[in-house]
Amino acid sequence: MCRLFTSESVSEGHPDKVCDRISDTILDLFLAYEPEARVACETLATTNRIILAGEVRASTEVLPIIMEKIEPAVRAAVKDIGYEQEKFHHAHFEFQNYLHEQSADISQGVDIGSHKDEGAGDQGLMFGYACTETESLMPAAIHYSHAILKKLASVRKQDSDSILGPDSKSQVTLQYSDTGKVIGVDTIILSTQHAVGVTTEEIRKLVTPLIAELLPEGWMVTKDRLLVNPTGKFEIGGPDGDAGLTGRKIIVDTYGGAAPHGGGAFSGKDPTKVDRSAAYAARYLAKNIVAAELSEKCTIQVAYAIGVSQPVSIFVDTHGTGQIESKKIDNAVREVMDLSPRGIRTQLKLNNPIYACTSAYGHFGRAFEEMGKNTFTWENTDLVDKLKSLV
Repeated sequence: MCRLFTSESVSEGHPDKVCDRISDTILDLFLAYEPEARVACETLATTNRIILAGEVRASTEVLPIIMEKIEPAVRAAVKDIGYEQEKFHHAHFEFQNYLHEQSADISQGVDIGSHKDEGAGDQGLMFGYACTETESLMPAAIHYSHAILKKLASVRKQDSDSILGPDSKSQVTLQYSDTGKVIGVDTIILSTQHAVGVTTEEIRKLVTPLIAELLPEGWMVTKDRLLVNPTGKFEIGGPDGDAGLTGRKIIVDTYGGAAPHGGGAFSGKDPTKVDRSAAYAARYLAKNIVAAELSEKCTIQVAYAIGVSQPVSIFVDTHGTGQIESKKIDNAVREVMDLSPRGIRTQLKLNNPIYACTSAYGHFGRAFEEMGKNTFTWENTDLVDKLKSLV
């Protein structure tokens, strides 16, 4: 008897993802002017309204310039997603900006740190994960959930008269053998916003061949296992249909529930915030361990104290698939990367305006060439040789 496991994804037009995109757009705007800027931007979106709140820090010379560019940048992001609805339109929504200066207490801990180096921006724990289920070394359920929505977005944006709307969700349930290997797909659910008057069968006819192309041969489900718009109608979507907030899709952002998540969201946070940068570093290390064939699965946890440079703990778990002693892998991890906030930022080149493109379809398992050379540096496997030499 097979076992089942499910992951979901949401599109760039989902209300929460609209907010993630805006928060990361603000972050990119600051980093483009000042790579050492501090940003923690939260976004709320609802019917014809977007509100920003949070803390920022930049030099007095560039801060006024950046602040003037924020509203145009937000509207451009919403336009790129594709919202031109009567009750949520990129040119017409009301906009309020409540960003303010970063707390001096937080600032001093980050800038100096208790160990005379840049400290972590907060306490917390972060996880990274990799496995051999897909070529990207990501869990298969979240991989295919993302792929379906990315394909739909591409089709929608190529056709000005598309029946598809920006807001959509996918869910993929996979079948696993008793030995833990993926053997096929059990169920696929797709809910997508659509033009007025479009029927479910019209949408099904459009999306079925697109989904089939994305799956391995023999994996496509039968019609009764492909559930398309189960409510029967999805014309009202985006922030008009449901309010959105930054950071509410953290499992979509990572591993679809196949691995732990530390709790911290990513979007809108500059890389001194270890919620983001250390999660990237943990994925980088886990992926390189699996790519080096030291294990078939790997989970890494790192934990930090605010204002302290080095992690208070590092934990490596190969889930019984390790090819060598766990202690040797643990030691190698500590050798190949400086896990201080500054060390992570330097090695992964995180002080660049690269984040808006991470805000939808997952932060991990993405081909970095897709968004520009070395954008997704944490997906590189350039540590493989060094890891092998250390074990």
